[in-house]
Amino acid sequence: MTDSTATLGIGDLAARTGVPVRTIRFYCDEGILETGRSAGGHRRFAPSAVERLDLVRRLRGLGLGLPAIAGVLTGERSLAEAVAAERAALDVELAALAWRRATLRAVEEATSVERAARLALLAAVQDHRAAHHALLDFWNRLFVAPLPADLLDMFLEVSVPTPPADPTPAQVVAYAEMVVLVGDQTLAQRMRARGRFNVERISDEPGLLTGIAEACELARPLLLAGRRPEPGRALDRYVTAYASAQRARDTPRFRQELLATAAVDRDPRLRRYWGLVGEVTGEPVTVGVAQAWLVDALERSVDGRGRAEG
Repeated sequence: MTDSTATLGIGDLAARTGVPVRTIRFYCDEGILETGRSAGGHRRFAPSAVERLDLVRRLRGLGLGLPAIAGVLTGERSLAEAVAAERAALDVELAALAWRRATLRAVEEATSVERAARLALLAAVQDHRAAHHALLDFWNRLFVAPLPADLLDMFLEVSVPTPPADPTPAQVVAYAEMVVLVGDQTLAQRMRARGRFNVERISDEPGLLTGIAEACELARPLLLAGRRPEPGRALDRYVTAYASAQRARDTPRFRQELLATAAVDRDPRLRRYWGLVGEVTGEPVTVGVAQAWLVDALERSVDGRGRAEG
């Protein structure tokens, strides 16, 4: 590439592409542009450098970094792949900005009396991805015995909502309160104790969780209809799930024992958590709210205010 009649000087390349000479030199030093030298030691470029530099300029205009551009130029990745990766990275940045904006609005909209407390609360969710991880970690640590991956994923999906991509101030506040609740060590200790109890008494935890989910599905329309907790098909399925997992029968005595072990499900902090899940997701009845309804129905069944079957 030393024939000056078949190559371009750096000034000519700059004039044809509109890219400053200093920038072209930088691209050469970074290996983005191939260059040769004339007999006098000046940079010379093949005519194809015009098209190559135009591509570099356009990709830089889209925000792609030099490593990504180099990958396209060398054929290590396609243009579509590089653009998709940049778009995905931008989505992450936009989500962080949307979360920050909603957080600022949440502080701004608080009354002067509430503002200091809200600011302290929102400190728990300054990084929405770290907040999500804190919730996942809390629920993961509750399982003393391993669960099948698909069942664990299903449980975490309903227990740990993904931070909304464009949250409202109320959703950010709700998420912050959820993070604070799972940070309560006394609640965590109570729930881990129940987990250890399940390991000792429950022979089929996957079957138990599946049965509870089915019972919650039966209870959901009753809650949507505004029905108070009451014995019936939903409660029977809930009790049967526990009885089967413990290789026991659904009897009045078993229901009394089950109510005693369900004390943690009646904890106001846990009930508040499930209500907050609904505020974040927009679900009118979360799984946790349905389970709390079933526990209340169990209490009515046991104390005689409802029908105790078995």
